[in-house]
This record gives sequence, structure tokens and C-alpha cells, in this order.
Amino acid sequence: MGMNGEILVRDNPAENRFEAEIEGHLAVAQYVLTPGGIIFTHTEVPAELGGRGIATKLVEAGLASARQRRLSVIPRCSVFARYMQKHPETADLLQPDIRATLGI
Repeated sequence: MGMNGEILVRDNPAENRFEAEIEGHLAVAQYVLTPGGIIFTHTEVPAELGGRGIATKLVEAGLASARQRRLSVIPRCSVFARYMQKHPETADLLQPDIRATLGI
């Protein structure tokens, strides 16, 4: 965590994941890079860290990175899929067939 309690998320490309280390616990959002895209496959937050919005921060960091790198997003992870359904401003990151699948 940052000095003012903010959740710091970093990309760890060697492990193909975004991660946040908090109080000795590691929360992760795993991904697979494809040509022109990124598939988010799994998000995991230890039970000890639940209810703090950490999964949301991982998703936001992953989507911001995808936008910056001009990658299309395939949310195979339910955490990413639910977030994107609730935040239509992220729909432009999705491939058109994925938008239809998510009902966006």
C-alpha cells in the first residue's frame, strides 16, 4: 500500500499478472497477451484482504494498461466481466463479439 493508504498495483510481465502486495498478502489479476489483445483469466484476492476494493483496483489497472497499449480486452475472468458490464465506458476495449456475449 502507498503512504496514504492507497492500493498500489503493478504489472509483473514476467509472471503475466497485475499484482498488489498488502500486509504480506499478494492479490493478483492474471492475463495472457495475444497479438493486439489481452485476455484476463483469473483474479484472486486473499480472504484476509476482502472487502477493501482490491479486486476493483486490479481490474482498473489492467484496463488502463490495455487502453494505454491499445490492446483489445477479452474478460475470461468473471471479476473483469462484471466490472466491464457495470462500467459501459470500458466497452470500447472489448472486441465486438465479446460485447454481445456480455450484453453490452
